[in-house]
Amino acid sequence: MNLRIPGPIPVPDDILHEMSRPMINHRGPEFKEMLYRVSGRLKQVFDTRENIYILTASGTGALEAAVVNTLSPGDKVLCTTIGSFGDRFAEIAERFGADITTLGFPLGTAVDLEQLRSTLEADDGIKAVLVTHNETSTGVTNDLESIANVVKGQFDKLLLVDGISSVCSIPLHTDAWRCDVIATASQKGWMLPPGLAFISFSKRAWRAHAEAKMPRFYFDLAQYQHYFEIGQPPYTPSISMMFALDLALERIIDEGLAALYERQARIGKFPRSGLLAQGLELFANERVASDTVTAFKIPNGIDSTELINILQNEYQIVVATGQESLKGKIIRIGHMGHTTEAEIQDVLDALAETLPKMGFISPTTSVV
Repeated sequence: MNLRIPGPIPVPDDILHEMSRPMINHRGPEFKEMLYRVSGRLKQVFDTRENIYILTASGTGALEAAVVNTLSPGDKVLCTTIGSFGDRFAEIAERFGADITTLGFPLGTAVDLEQLRSTLEADDGIKAVLVTHNETSTGVTNDLESIANVVKGQFDKLLLVDGISSVCSIPLHTDAWRCDVIATASQKGWMLPPGLAFISFSKRAWRAHAEAKMPRFYFDLAQYQHYFEIGQPPYTPSISMMFALDLALERIIDEGLAALYERQARIGKFPRSGLLAQGLELFANERVASDTVTAFKIPNGIDSTELINILQNEYQIVVATGQESLKGKIIRIGHMGHTTEAEIQDVLDALAETLPKMGFISPTTSVV
């Protein structure tokens, strides 16, 4: 099966095999050695000198951890949103009592820096800004470096980043960009199954933590830091996933981050150019299009459910439709992890065969 959704992604066989290793004592020396090894490699990927904390949770759990460890009920929070996952980040903060201002942008577009700047200028009481680096619901990547220059460089606010589908896929420099918290998860660019989340925490974030009053227990990062100092997790971890993470990080570091980002950018361009060649319309402007997931508009008269079913049943290709208001309007093709051109070409070939049979006439088709 050619799994081409925006996560979970296909996992290499050798990494899956690592998960079958016998259990070890998560309070023993073998786990301590592994914990410090993977944590050091995670710091390389995040490009930070600060510790990275490993949660046995989904990416949403890491977003909750970002919120509850830095904020108090009533804190003014600005959430920039360009899609479903930006909306989710805002909802988490609102559920815990934050005073949310949502700065939304049209689906398929990125954060407008001038609107961000003017919103922050209008309310000096805003404590934190939430931003999604890469929005898989629309196939758009925000310019996080420029956003950080506004949020940190001009206004010195806390910057909490949803990096779930960007870290280890799209260049991101945690310390250089002064991101206070970045949350990500294993089922995206890390070549792993779902089950682990990783979160960075700046010195500024720790100062916010000391004042934060939102309730937290399982996601209290102070506990993770305390136990990290003795080489243990605070709570029982997914040991099998830690084995897999250890090998995945070894492969990532061996490839080199520069090479990984170059490969991901090349793979990101491949489906966009192929879809355009078939006369299909991308949902996101190419200037802000994601290198981890490509979304295209479903042509008029084409039933999205039928198209998805044909791809899965006749071609063994699994793609995703849109979410919420975009359901049935777009198709999303994931290409995170170690995706090859051949795997994407299979999707393009299947679309080229299927869509004309469903009545799609490409505007690029020559009429004789």
